[in-house]
Amino acid sequence: MRIHYLQHVPFEDAANIEVWARRQGHAIRATRLDRDESFPPLVAFDWLVIMGGPMNIYEHDRFPWLEREKKFIAESINAGKLVLGVCLGAQLVADVLGGQVTRNAQKEIGWFPVWLSSEARQSPIFQTLPQRFLAFHWHGDTFSIPPGARRMAESQACANQAFQYGDRVIGLQFHLDYSLASIEKMIAHCGDELVEAPFIQPSPDSLLNAAHVQAIEDLLYRFLDAMEQPRER
Repeated sequence: MRIHYLQHVPFEDAANIEVWARRQGHAIRATRLDRDESFPPLVAFDWLVIMGGPMNIYEHDRFPWLEREKKFIAESINAGKLVLGVCLGAQLVADVLGGQVTRNAQKEIGWFPVWLSSEARQSPIFQTLPQRFLAFHWHGDTFSIPPGARRMAESQACANQAFQYGDRVIGLQFHLDYSLASIEKMIAHCGDELVEAPFIQPSPDSLLNAAHVQAIEDLLYRFLDAMEQPRER
């Protein structure tokens, strides 16, 4: 399997997705949009992963590559690639598929539970997750469920935490991909967002929870194992 991921800022890379890919023996490469790198030809990869970032999907003036990125994501979906969007990546996929991305009522930063929808139990991919589990969050925007997609998860602060479009395209607002190093980098670069609020855990010590990180790593690997399967059928 040839995996290609899109990275928007230096401090949000593929993290444990890359660890999983290399353990599985998959080739994995990146396009660094913060360096204005070019996208690969569609024939060069099987699976597209779109990572997070602090920008908003509608900030085209500040980040002119966003329009090119959306076009590339649309082309990848239309070409039948396996596609996974995480956080900002999920918002970009939702936008490409006709959903709307808007400010969420609350910023959600820290460890908060996510629970699956009834439709998620019909998905071989989401069936790998518990009905309720703790995930890491760092977002202020949210997406609507795109036309033709199914809503897969929610949290108390955010009604739309995941969607699936067909059997190959998935968006996750929450993070299963983060390592402890990922969280440390988020604190270093976006720590000004750690303020007292209903769904923000402002203490860096509470965010850097090794047991929670290990738990989501295990969930991530099971989830990615299941995502591989539709592509191999």
